[in-house]
Amino acid sequence: MKKTKSFHILVWVILGGTVFTRIASFMAIPFLALYLHNTQDVHPVLIGITVGVAPLVATIGGFIGGYLTDRFGRKKVILTTIFVWSFVFIGFGLAKSIYLFIFLNALNGLCRSFFEPSTQALMIDFTEPNQRKRMFTLRYTAINIAGVIGPLLGAYIATVSTQSIPFFITGFMYCVYGVFLFIILNRYTMRQVISKSPVHIFQMLKIVTSNRALVFFILGAIFINIGYSQLDSTIPQFLEINFENGVYLYSVIIALNAAIVILLQFPISLWSEKISAVNAMTIGILFFVAGYILFIFGTNLPMLIVAIAVVTLGEIFTFPSMNILIDQIAPDDQKGTYLGAAQFRNVGSFVGPIIGGWLLTFGSGAYLFGTMALIVLLSVFFYRAGDRFAGSSKEVQRCEAL
Repeated sequence: MKKTKSFHILVWVILGGTVFTRIASFMAIPFLALYLHNTQDVHPVLIGITVGVAPLVATIGGFIGGYLTDRFGRKKVILTTIFVWSFVFIGFGLAKSIYLFIFLNALNGLCRSFFEPSTQALMIDFTEPNQRKRMFTLRYTAINIAGVIGPLLGAYIATVSTQSIPFFITGFMYCVYGVFLFIILNRYTMRQVISKSPVHIFQMLKIVTSNRALVFFILGAIFINIGYSQLDSTIPQFLEINFENGVYLYSVIIALNAAIVILLQFPISLWSEKISAVNAMTIGILFFVAGYILFIFGTNLPMLIVAIAVVTLGEIFTFPSMNILIDQIAPDDQKGTYLGAAQFRNVGSFVGPIIGGWLLTFGSGAYLFGTMALIVLLSVFFYRAGDRFAGSSKEVQRCEAL
């Protein structure tokens, strides 16, 4: 068996930093709505606006951040963003006005949309093409490890101190990581491919949107995110409405979701390396659809456990493959721009809770989960169409080369 070459040290630094910073983020952000409700006495509508502004801003910010990381270099964007992000979290702990919270969470979304494409692009720069699927899998596993540890730490810290302390701790942890990155990144020469004839951001937007494969991949991801966003928005409300112990059931579901990802992500990814990324996406989408159909019949805990397990399998197959498909169609000097443009999928995370909340008013889980199953299923069309356009583009490039 051919031995797999180890990842570059910078890839491990970013993966380790992903666990570190996501633990910090998960200590604070999931509790933002409760913090505003309990300590600031904010109206629920304003809380919704405050929470929703982050993915909304990230939708546009991702493309801008991706463009900047291609134009000016990964290191500059990463280091600038991480220190600004640190002050954003400290600002959460100090803020008193709801409008300041809205502004700060908009900055939070902007920082994430800058930081994510630039760190992903940096890992791509230092990873061989045949190892990138495994690299993205490890990154997604790292996020889920943080997703288990962070909220538990945040809940514990909030119970033994003031509820603002997790925000200050998060800001401090981001600053520490920023200093560490400054030291490490200055020790290595960046391998980024810089375009010899850089173009204006609006020209780049035209170039990216003219890539039909990318457009279809983004549309497919939006539909998936509409469905997946229900896990954090309408599913807890559905459980609270329909079960006496809804909060307990939701905590069980969330813990099980993260545990399954941690346990099965890597073995499933090893198997999925044998098939194409678009086929892995298709399998994942079908698991999503089956899981939401099972939620329709989720009248007790065992059925809910089966449903979330199936949805989680869909998550394991789809999310790492999203980035692989973008990487495969992105030119070497536009990796950050393409990964940033892919952040337009956050449109689904923004409109998903709104659609789900409206469907929930009909009073039956069948409307909610049946519609979500259909919406997610439609994403198969977009990914398959995108893959066909990607194949056609590669064939044209081969002919031009001849």
